[in-house]
This record gives sequence, C-alpha cells and structure tokens, in this order.
Amino acid sequence: MKAKIIGLSLLIATIGLTSSTFAQDSKFAQTHPRRAEVNSRLKNQNNRIHKEVKEGELSKQQAANLHRKDKSIRTEERNMAARDGGHLTKKDQAKLNHRENNVSKQIGQ
Repeated sequence: MKAKIIGLSLLIATIGLTSSTFAQDSKFAQTHPRRAEVNSRLKNQNNRIHKEVKEGELSKQQAANLHRKDKSIRTEERNMAARDGGHLTKKDQAKLNHRENNVSKQIGQ
C-alpha cells in the first residue's frame, strides 16, 4: 500500500513538472521575436482591413478574402513553429513576410 502511494505521488509530481515545463516552453515560443514580429504584422493588417471597410475603401467581400489570406498565413506560422520547437527560422520568417507583403499591398489598393 505504501509503495502505491509513493508511486502515485511520484507520478503526480512528474506530471506537475512536465506541465510546468510545457507552460514555460509554450510561453517562450509565443513570444519568440520572429513569431512576435509576424503576428504583430498580422494584427496590424487586421486593423487596417477593418479601417478600410469602415471608410468604404474595401467591400466586405474583399475584406473577407484578405482575412482568409491572413488566417492562412497565421496557420502556416503556427505549423512552421510547431516543426521547430516553437520557433521560426529566418527562412520561415522571410517566407511569411513575403506573403504578408502581398496581402498588405492588396489592403491599400
């Protein structure tokens, strides 16, 4: 009985340490500089799209199309980061920036 309690205690402690480590890794990954820069641009583009719709410069259909493109970029960013332990490589960031530049040009037209 004592061995079961000790074993269960060790299991619970291990799960707690693993959860804590995952939380720290996850937080670091979300604030990684390359990811933060990509996500900041996506947030900025989202705000620009909303502003252009409000001002009548973009139709709701155009805005929906641009939002879909941004969502695709965000999904790709997450997939790239998942492949590399929560980080983006310089090559990944360059690819995402290129895609963001294309969407950005479409917002101001």
